[in-house]
Amino acid sequence: MMEILNRIRNLFGRGRITLVDDTGPVQIVQLRMNGLEVPAGRYRVPEFGFSSNPPIGSDALALHVAGDRSAGAVVGTNHQESRPRGLAPGESILYSQDGKSVYLKNGSIVVDAKGQDVVVNDAANVTWSCSGDFKIVAGGKFSVVAPGGSEFDTPMLSSTGDMQDNTGTNSETMKGMRELYDSHTHNVVNVQGGDSTITSNVPNQQM
Repeated sequence: MMEILNRIRNLFGRGRITLVDDTGPVQIVQLRMNGLEVPAGRYRVPEFGFSSNPPIGSDALALHVAGDRSAGAVVGTNHQESRPRGLAPGESILYSQDGKSVYLKNGSIVVDAKGQDVVVNDAANVTWSCSGDFKIVAGGKFSVVAPGGSEFDTPMLSSTGDMQDNTGTNSETMKGMRELYDSHTHNVVNVQGGDSTITSNVPNQQM
């Protein structure tokens, strides 16, 4: 009877992660359960579609088959220092140790890259659909590389700054060309059959 009770007590155990091997088909961890018990070779089995490498020192919950502490698997981990706090009921967050996160808030989604790069690779097509405004705020230059061209299906395309085309060969901007046109004159030769040459007025329709 005592052996059965001991096995029941040993079904679950708590410890701290001391080593993680993430190179194989199943992640292997080593735990420190207490001052004397440091089991190695424990499977850590997360949900399909999710994977992580818990930092050293993370809390771990181990399940032992039939209460045998030599045959266990880690079924839960928690890193106290980096765990986001204060989530409202119904909210979820995907996060890393350095603070990057995808926060599914009640009423919004917040992605925090913590000043690091965001890369989307090998997408066939990308569609963003929103019922309201779409805004991009860039601290530097915004570049688009589109060998097939770019199309804007919109009744009005406006810019607070200037525009320039054929940048490899053309040094003028739309504003510069407009100013040149609005102020240009040209000679009118052989006026009324005579030999005089006069200068025309600037265009009466300005751009």
